[in-house]
This record gives sequence, structure tokens and C-alpha cells, in this order.
Amino acid sequence: MSTVFCLIAALTLAGALAAVLLRNTVHCALAVTLAFAGLALLFLRLDAQFAGFAQILIYIGAVAILVVFAILLTRGSEAPASGVFSRTWLAGLLIAAAVFAVLGWSVLQSVRALPFESAVPQVTVHDIGVALVGRYVLALEIVALLLTAATIGAVIVALHEKERAG
Repeated sequence: MSTVFCLIAALTLAGALAAVLLRNTVHCALAVTLAFAGLALLFLRLDAQFAGFAQILIYIGAVAILVVFAILLTRGSEAPASGVFSRTWLAGLLIAAAVFAVLGWSVLQSVRALPFESAVPQVTVHDIGVALVGRYVLALEIVALLLTAATIGAVIVALHEKERAG
């Protein structure tokens, strides 16, 4: 294993563990963003450019930022009453370890079914980009409008809740 892979893996695991163990929801959302960034770096390191850039654009650029905005708009960012870690951190750690063990077992079992030599894909990121702004531009625009409408709706609902509470 290379040193770069080990550093990226440690960054990803640290972000995931922080998301599970921290008590403040804003810190948890930012830790999830760190885990998403680590996964994107792993994809890019494995020469899966489309998956890596999609991870950056969709999960970091949209989902994580939307979660942080939703938390901040709905008063979920208040400081915890006591301590940094949740009271159920041990249960979360055990569940995470169990999921990791199941995923590791399934990956090790799937290695037997994989061929020893795989073909290099002929489609590049450039080809996918040309298809998205050419043949599939309508679907891309519909998704963009849907995400924009969802964001505006979340802001409006959060503002109405704040007016009722205040």
C-alpha cells in the first residue's frame, strides 16, 4: 500500500468516526463532508474520475452543504448541554464496526468472482460531459430545477417555523 492511500484512508475514516461520535450536529455534518472528500480522493486515486468528480459535485457541493444549511436554519446548531461526544457513542461504534465487518467480508468474498484482468473502459469523463450537455441536457436541467426548488422550499419552511417560534 502506498503512503498516499493510507493518508487518504485515515482522513476518510477520521471524518466518518467524527460524524458518528460527535455531539454537535453542525460538527457532524462537517465531518460527513470530510468523509465525502476522502471518498472522492479515493475514487480519483483509483482513476475513476467521473465517480470522484460526481462525489465532489453532488455529495460535497450539494448534499453536505444543504444538510449544513438545513441544520443552521432549523436551530439544530445549538451547543450540546454536556460533553463533546454523544452518550451512545459506544453503540454507534459497535454498529459501525459491524457494518465495516460485513462490508469487508463481502468484498473479500467478491474477490473470487472477479476476473484477473479487466478491460480498460473506453468512455472518458469528456465523453460523459459531452453526453450530459448534449443528449441528456433536458434531464440535467430538470434535476437542477428540482434541487433549486427543494432548497427554496426548505428555506421557506425554516423561516415560517422561526416566525412561529419567535
